[in-house]
Amino acid sequence: QVQLVESGGGLVQAGGSLRLSCAASGRALSSYNMGWFRQAPGKEREFVAAISWSGGRVYYKDSMKGRFTSSRDNAKNTVYLQMNSLKPEDTAVYRCAASTGPIMPFRGDYWGQGTQVTVSS
Repeated sequence: QVQLVESGGGLVQAGGSLRLSCAASGRALSSYNMGWFRQAPGKEREFVAAISWSGGRVYYKDSMKGRFTSSRDNAKNTVYLQMNSLKPEDTAVYRCAASTGPIMPFRGDYWGQGTQVTVSS
């Protein structure tokens, strides 16, 4: 079983950038397709991005394309989400997830606790 811990969240002004990290332990990250999700207060969890085990395929929700980039370093057992041109509506708790199933549709088997991202206007 893999354990996931996110970091890199915080408070940023609109138009700014953040890079989230998701560090894995307990098992090699290369065993999993990885996903990013977010949940804002009062809203349902929302898919953000998914990246294949090798990093060769990456999928994004349409509204994130061009602003968000997911990557991974399996040697460091870490997945990243680079977020640029942030908007107040990007404010949410961001969580990473690991999947043993197909990359899309992504369904997480293991989840991190999440990291808060707050974008001020």
